[in-house]
Amino acid sequence: MARRYDPDRRQRIIDAAIRVVGDKGLAGLSHRSVAAEADVPLGSTTYHFKTLDELMVAALRQANEGFAKVVAAHGALADARGDLAADLARILGEWLSGDRTGVELEYELYLAALRRPALRPVAAEWCEDLAERLALHTDAVTARALVALMDGICLQVLLTGTAYDEGFAREALARVMSVPAADGGKR
Repeated sequence: MARRYDPDRRQRIIDAAIRVVGDKGLAGLSHRSVAAEADVPLGSTTYHFKTLDELMVAALRQANEGFAKVVAAHGALADARGDLAADLARILGEWLSGDRTGVELEYELYLAALRRPALRPVAAEWCEDLAERLALHTDAVTARALVALMDGICLQVLLTGTAYDEGFAREALARVMSVPAADGGKR
């Protein structure tokens, strides 16, 4: 049997893995379930991704792009004179009001790094990238604190099912930016 040229197969497998996790959670992710979802032979999934961790890394890397695209599309972080707290609160609101399944999926893969060390560097990329963007507007420590606060706000909204409160987020983010360092800013 002749081999079929299929340059998009790897991407279809990643997309299928994301759909499987979105539908069934991480517990439903297997090479077999992904192969079925992607409509490819089982051997294709193991050819492109030797382990489930490799497949999860690719899926998490792609899922991380969701928030990065919202940040990039917003353009607010390009203006150093803007109200950073209001801009970040608005960006969070846009992201959380979008495809809720996609947001939940990103966090499910992100939190999987707790038990799967192979995912930790990819999960850290999200935090580091955002902190680097924010450090252009504030100091590095405050940038990391803002990322942690934004992460916490998102988790609370997702876990409790409560509506996102942009006013609360704006106020909390502004407070983090206004708290002076205990060491006088010598970091």
